Amino acid sequence: MKHYPEINGRKIRIALVGCGRISANHFGAIHTYPDDFELVAVCDNDPQALKKATDEHNVTGYLSLTELLESETLDAISICTPSGIHPEQAVEIAEAGVHVISEKPMATRWNDGVRMVKACDNAGVRLFVVKQNRRNTTLQLLKRAMEEKRFGRIYMVNLNVFWTRPQEYYDQAKWRGTWELDGGAFMNQASHYIDLVDWLIGPVEKVQAMMGTLERDIEVEDTGVVNIKWRSGAMGSINVTMLSYPKNFEGSITILGEKGTVRVGGLAVNEIQHWDFADKRDYDEDVSHANYETTSVYGFGHPLYYKNVVDVLRGKAQPETDGREGLKSLEVLIAAYLSARDGTTVSLPLEY
Repeated sequence: MKHYPEINGRKIRIALVGCGRISANHFGAIHTYPDDFELVAVCDNDPQALKKATDEHNVTGYLSLTELLESETLDAISICTPSGIHPEQAVEIAEAGVHVISEKPMATRWNDGVRMVKACDNAGVRLFVVKQNRRNTTLQLLKRAMEEKRFGRIYMVNLNVFWTRPQEYYDQAKWRGTWELDGGAFMNQASHYIDLVDWLIGPVEKVQAMMGTLERDIEVEDTGVVNIKWRSGAMGSINVTMLSYPKNFEGSITILGEKGTVRVGGLAVNEIQHWDFADKRDYDEDVSHANYETTSVYGFGHPLYYKNVVDVLRGKAQPETDGREGLKSLEVLIAAYLSARDGTTVSLPLEY
């Protein structure tokens, strides 16, 4: 087990790179723990976005990551830039001896994800990959039921992500909807649902996928289907589209097992709509209270995710989602893209 120096007796000095759409969730999470975090600086190559962030958070701003690393003494940096840039930035941050917190997906290419993990290992720093949806109350209950093996043998699993991303969304920035920097409906919007594939059900044996760009003027897919066979023998599918009319419709997971049937649905797995097991447990009564209203598909897990970051850096906990855990969902994603491209069944692992 690798040893990491603990940060105790002072605040954790943190900076944020990429002041776009998702950064608000990270700023909010950091400010949730004023006794643990000191937001030192922000960085963005867009002067307007940078000025807005520096004004709002009263911190120093930098137009380049290199300048930030040369000028500040930091413990951790949160990466909220376009997905395809994460690997280069993570490697640069790690080589500066700073812990890395990467938004999802950690990378858009398999080799880049592996490179991030190795760079952080070699530098002796942590790599956290943000999977905040795991902390949602509905999924925490489902995870508990899985760990207690209440389903018995699992037969079938179905995930749906039926959302809307209009053309204006992709037109906001040149990097959106590109293979290199963004990835498509699976890589970007549905990545948290892909994360549930291994986290809840277990290792994947093989995938078959079909994807297409049916409507949007983008390089990547706006719609697709993936068939999955797990090593346990369970089978299932993931159905994703960004073309739901007229707005986001559903984000759900349905699990059919030998001794249990569960469906967690709503806009973003925020409602337990069916919960039926052969055995009864005391927490079954909590199911109705676990549901929550959401206007955001991001959920409310970022502050809880950052609490784990604090506890890990203080030496009180292990990472909930580190780089290796992040690679599990990236591997399923890359396998799906390879299958769709080549019209083949792709077996995992991708490399031995």
